Amino acid sequence: MPELPEVERAAQLMKQNAQGRVIERVETVEDNIVFSGDSNKQFEDEITGRKVKNVARYGKVFYVELDGEGKMPVLHFGMTGNIHIKGQTPIYYKEGPRKGDEEWPPRFMKFILHLSAIESSPATQIAFVDARRLGRIRLCKSPLSELPISALGFDPILSMPPLEEFSESVLKRSCPIKALLLDQTFSAGVGNWVADEILYHARVHPEQRCDSLSQDQISSLHEHTAGICRTAVDVNADASKFPEHWLFKHRWGKGKKAKKGKEFDGLKLPSGDPATIKWLKVGGRTSAFVAELQHLVGNTTGRSKAKSKVRSKSQDDTVSGQSELSALSDDEAEETVAPAPRKRRGTQVCTLVVL
Repeated sequence: MPELPEVERAAQLMKQNAQGRVIERVETVEDNIVFSGDSNKQFEDEITGRKVKNVARYGKVFYVELDGEGKMPVLHFGMTGNIHIKGQTPIYYKEGPRKGDEEWPPRFMKFILHLSAIESSPATQIAFVDARRLGRIRLCKSPLSELPISALGFDPILSMPPLEEFSESVLKRSCPIKALLLDQTFSAGVGNWVADEILYHARVHPEQRCDSLSQDQISSLHEHTAGICRTAVDVNADASKFPEHWLFKHRWGKGKKAKKGKEFDGLKLPSGDPATIKWLKVGGRTSAFVAELQHLVGNTTGRSKAKSKVRSKSQDDTVSGQSELSALSDDEAEETVAPAPRKRRGTQVCTLVVL
């Protein structure tokens, strides 16, 4: 699923190809799920004839600023959304081009913008595609002050809070830290692989309870939440350019070992020994972590003491690869609020909101 770095790349790609051009015509297909709040015909009528002033992103959402007094497109990719430019090969953050990507109009397109020529650049077309229909296309008068963006938390690139504020926000929760990082009302744009990368570099176990974290752990989380996102954005979300020591480079093998007689080329510990990557479910999502570096410790401090018996069960579940939080499928996690654990008096828990 596209996360902050991939959405930033898409927004910049659209900006490079659309800024300063007039939307001369709009093609759409009827889809009352992806077009949210306004029909595809209303979308066509609202934006046709207007000039693109800018394209910007917040969290996993990006929006197109148009001239005039009307509403503007606010776009969310869901799990399989993407932007295609006519005549260009679509780019993906991990896998390569797919069969049929050269087709035009592209398969699963929801809209195509027919954009005017500018100076020496000819007219062009930009398509929004979404195979699984989990993306959303909205129209907003003021994108940053309306839903869905108005409900989002801080953006690690655009609005990372100072350490003191970040620490206070973390410590008042008692849910697993991975669940909090995935909650878009806390950290907008952080998705599954980004959260795992942050936790790996911060040396924090994904099931560590927020209110049991030390100040050193919180400081490291603060540093790497911004740092991981910035590094990925700086290389335009090109996975081949991610640092070799990142968990991302090694997590997809699901524990594959080197073939007999060949040198181990997977993730290594600082000592040079092979790292053990394990997986479990936290907040309904599969989480990768390094067993030698990310230990579940001190998980019954603060308000979590009252949950020590519950936590004991969760630790047993960790062995079998499960978390105590209700699991969601990838489809459900895209647009669903996961049921929160039963709330105790005086305790703030996490309600996972994944966009």
